[in-house]
Amino acid sequence: MAIIGYARVSTLEQDLEGQIDRLIEYGCDKIFKEKESGAKSNREELHKALDYLREGDKLVVYKIDRLARSTFDLHKIAKKLTEKGIGLLFIKEQIDFATPAGKLMFTMLGAIAEFERDIINERTTEGRERARKLGKHLGRKGKADKDVKHALTLFQDRESNGLSVNDITKMTGVPRSTIYAKSKEQELRVRASPK
Repeated sequence: MAIIGYARVSTLEQDLEGQIDRLIEYGCDKIFKEKESGAKSNREELHKALDYLREGDKLVVYKIDRLARSTFDLHKIAKKLTEKGIGLLFIKEQIDFATPAGKLMFTMLGAIAEFERDIINERTTEGRERARKLGKHLGRKGKADKDVKHALTLFQDRESNGLSVNDITKMTGVPRSTIYAKSKEQELRVRASPK
């Protein structure tokens, strides 16, 4: 059974030494360390640590917030480790997921994570609804009008300029669907206008 440590600080200026000392005191055989924001999902050293761990091993972290960005994130990591038969321990909070108290904490984390996710979904839905009522555009930001006009001009002159729709999309950055939709709109406007 290997005891693997994980230490993280958010910025390059912060010092890992305090966490590393505690992990060595605990008896970690190997320590993965990184200077990376917890908000980033590409925490390379954390992924290496998780890949390195085997059934029966234990992951030791000095503080909960060094491992996870949110309750949801913590529950996801803890669940993954538990399913693989890997222990998880936090030194400062004195939480060992292998003990009955730790298992209770894990169950509570799951409920809190679900609650957190539901609240985020509810707020997102409410925000969308408010934006829709105010007439705000939802989704990706469209291309600037001048880019669309330029793309349409190229599209209408494609016989003389020899450009395909793909060429126009690459040149202007305006999606094919927008070019076709705007071209159709223009055609309908021309047909509807009195002669």
